[in-house]
Amino acid sequence: MTKLHTPRWAWVLTGSGHFFTESFQMIRDLEHCDVFVSQAANEVLRMYKLKLDFPETMRVLHDKTASAIPVGEFYHGVYHTVVIAPASSNTVAKCVWGISDTLATNVFAQAGKCRVPSIVFACDTAPELETMAPHGLVKVYPRKIDLDNTERLKAFERTQVVESLAELRAAVERRRAELEADG
Repeated sequence: MTKLHTPRWAWVLTGSGHFFTESFQMIRDLEHCDVFVSQAANEVLRMYKLKLDFPETMRVLHDKTASAIPVGEFYHGVYHTVVIAPASSNTVAKCVWGISDTLATNVFAQAGKCRVPSIVFACDTAPELETMAPHGLVKVYPRKIDLDNTERLKAFERTQVVESLAELRAAVERRRAELEADG
């Protein structure tokens, strides 16, 4: 592996299949990115038959420890931005209520504690959605609690919640431009 460039992107994959393959492709367009793969995301990867074959400038970090050891690097300035995409309703709810018991929620918590900006592509953003499942398009009807949690997350400091793939792309590009302007 080549020498790691820091600071880097931290991209978190959760157990949501909503625009999973498209989000996965966006990771490939970033340089110097670490991909955090939750246990649920590992299951989704198998369902969509995707491989974690990224360029050498990227690391893949799996959810293998109870204390999410890889998040310690936030305290050493390793990351400039966190992207959680796609973010399952479970991940969003835990983030909103301060529960950090998975790799995904630990990354979000540590980013907040270290003042690292986060972009969250929440899946449950409207009362009725269509999403691509492994075997085709399906309709999803998020519960009120899921929609409420997405709204609550929007109030978090240094957290941008996006509600569509186009908004995700725009937010990542804006952040990339900010980073280039800074230095």
